[in-house]
Amino acid sequence: MSTITTTSTIEDNAEPFDEVEAFTDNVELAESIPRIPACPVPWRHPIRFTGWLITTVFGLASLILMLAVIAAIPIVNFLALGYLLEVEGRMARNGRWKEIFPLIHDAPRIGSIALGVWAFLMTLRLLGSIMADATLIDPTSRTTDILNVVLIVTWALITSHLVLALARGGSIWCFVRPFKNIFWLRKRLRAGDYMQTAGRHLADFVQRLRIKHHFWLGLRGFGVAMIWLALPTALYAIVQQPKGGQIALMILGGFLLVLTLSWVPFLQARFAAENRFRAGLELREVRKLYKYAPLSWTLATIVLYLLALPLYLFKAFLLPPDAMWPITLIFVVSIYPTKVLTGWAYHQAIKRRNEGKLAHFSLRWGCNALLLPLLGIFVFILYFTQFLGEQGKAVLFHHHALLLPAPFQGTF
Repeated sequence: MSTITTTSTIEDNAEPFDEVEAFTDNVELAESIPRIPACPVPWRHPIRFTGWLITTVFGLASLILMLAVIAAIPIVNFLALGYLLEVEGRMARNGRWKEIFPLIHDAPRIGSIALGVWAFLMTLRLLGSIMADATLIDPTSRTTDILNVVLIVTWALITSHLVLALARGGSIWCFVRPFKNIFWLRKRLRAGDYMQTAGRHLADFVQRLRIKHHFWLGLRGFGVAMIWLALPTALYAIVQQPKGGQIALMILGGFLLVLTLSWVPFLQARFAAENRFRAGLELREVRKLYKYAPLSWTLATIVLYLLALPLYLFKAFLLPPDAMWPITLIFVVSIYPTKVLTGWAYHQAIKRRNEGKLAHFSLRWGCNALLLPLLGIFVFILYFTQFLGEQGKAVLFHHHALLLPAPFQGTF
């Protein structure tokens, strides 16, 4: 937030309006995302605090891991971008730090399901490996036959247990208390509502994930950024041979890319805050907002590209698909705070505009004088990333800080 401001008169062409109130429907939709639960006082309620700490840490870890996994899957990774834009839009609207973790109450359930399924499937994989070794040594032996029966019975028991655990809700206790699941099944069968209860649990869980909303938000947010980035990036990557015309176009593309990168994060934040595709194209309104919080916007922009630049080093090696999601985890962890910070900077501008606090022109020009050369250095370094790996010039189009948060997902 800018510390050097004046209460000068608002420009005649700047209409003071509250953009939060102008889009109440979208805000109401976003309010369905819960906040982080309040932290109990440790010295007054040590047990409750310990439970809160374990649940919160497990939930945050599960959320980040979930985003990393879906970010590594083509097409599905638009969901990851949608979640990140939801975080950015929520911060841009409300400026509340407690609301920057969507699905915080459902993330522990996601983590417990993943952990429970993984643990029991590991048992099956271990038995399958033993069975394969026994078959290789002596396929007709009695030991091999016994192991085959054990594997089949274990598979049936584990499958039934996982189905019942998921039907009960998928909490961690559902996976570690199999007899409780059997008693619950018997009760549901007597009541004749097993399918209805299991279906309701599943439907409620899927509805809270808001998959359609986040996928559509991510797809449109991707489109907003790509509309602005496609042409400058294409001009910047046009050089095939070092000739005069191509060099001139490359320099023009680099110049346009510097300007574009300075505005696209906040155009995308505006889109996420208002949930309108056209909002991401309103450059004039975003440029007006910059005048109210130039220091915050400059800080957010510097952090955004400072954290994005080292991620290009991971593109030097094209890893196999099995090794994709651990690298994607680094991308998500690096990009997540930049979305929060960009949304916060946008909110500061909205707040100061509604208060009529226009930043002094010297501060605005000073921030521009600092930011544009830094972006020029970033774009200059960006040009050499095409020589790091096998993807070549396609790397220039990735812009993972603004597009898909994945290391090896091309855009064309």
